[in-house]
Amino acid sequence: MKIIFMGTPEFAVPSLDILIQNNYQVVAVVTSSDSYGGRGGKQLIESAVKKYAVAHHIPVLQPTNLKSAEFIQALKSYQADIQIVVAFRMLPEVVWNMPPMGTFNLHGSLLPKYRGAAPINHAIIEGETETGVTSFKLKHEIDTGDLLLRKKVPIYEDDDAGTLHDRMMNTGADVVLETVQLIESGKYTFIKQDDTESTKAPKIFHDTCKIDFNKPVTQVYNFIRGLSPYPGAWCIIDEKEVKILKIKQRRASDEMESGAIITDHKKSLEIKSLDGYIQIISLKPQGKKDMSINDFLNGNKISSAAIG
Repeated sequence: MKIIFMGTPEFAVPSLDILIQNNYQVVAVVTSSDSYGGRGGKQLIESAVKKYAVAHHIPVLQPTNLKSAEFIQALKSYQADIQIVVAFRMLPEVVWNMPPMGTFNLHGSLLPKYRGAAPINHAIIEGETETGVTSFKLKHEIDTGDLLLRKKVPIYEDDDAGTLHDRMMNTGADVVLETVQLIESGKYTFIKQDDTESTKAPKIFHDTCKIDFNKPVTQVYNFIRGLSPYPGAWCIIDEKEVKILKIKQRRASDEMESGAIITDHKKSLEIKSLDGYIQIISLKPQGKKDMSINDFLNGNKISSAAIG
């Protein structure tokens, strides 16, 4: 059974690794193009999947155009039986319809819930206590193909997008292996998605990451941890943009206005929401590294009307 694996970030690496460790023949990897970044934009950055593939002597394809004749010909030359996709780009039909056994995608939610680019973030933002990973066969409309496997993952009260991502990454690898084993055996049944149960998890942009402290404290708490550590929920403190990373919440009924700050200017800073307070544990001022609230307060004098 010849497999082509498509993926880019760290999330995809355990899924590729589990196939290799179980002696499956991954004939090639398709991943994103290298880019320049880092200090001064001069450091060549390779994807996590490419680094793994190179270390394990797996051929790597890095197309800029997934419809180009050159890439399509290269893909065909490997004569793969199946393609596995984990955290990659949207594929054109000429690519996903190529292998005889089909192309299967791993998605970071219990489809049809949270279709879209940011399912992990949105599940936490919406206050879910459970999410999961799903394998499904690709077709035209994004995240709508027939389901093969789903495995649940709990969301704990102190989870953020980072901790949940890491647990789902390993659960996802198990699902990828089970998916390939099922397809290989021929003993499987597809389940059609119920579109009436679908919810959206669209791509997240900077503007939509701004914190609204006029909302109930639990909603604010979920919003912040759903965007931590990346891309980061933010607010303006003393006319400077600050990403809030680690927090605690407490309910309180008082006359303080939403957005008001309570701080001892040394170790504690809380921001009032509609019905409680968000206590900041760590944050990231714009252009600076992550820091504890102690370090932030040591270097910044916070005014009384600080939230923007």
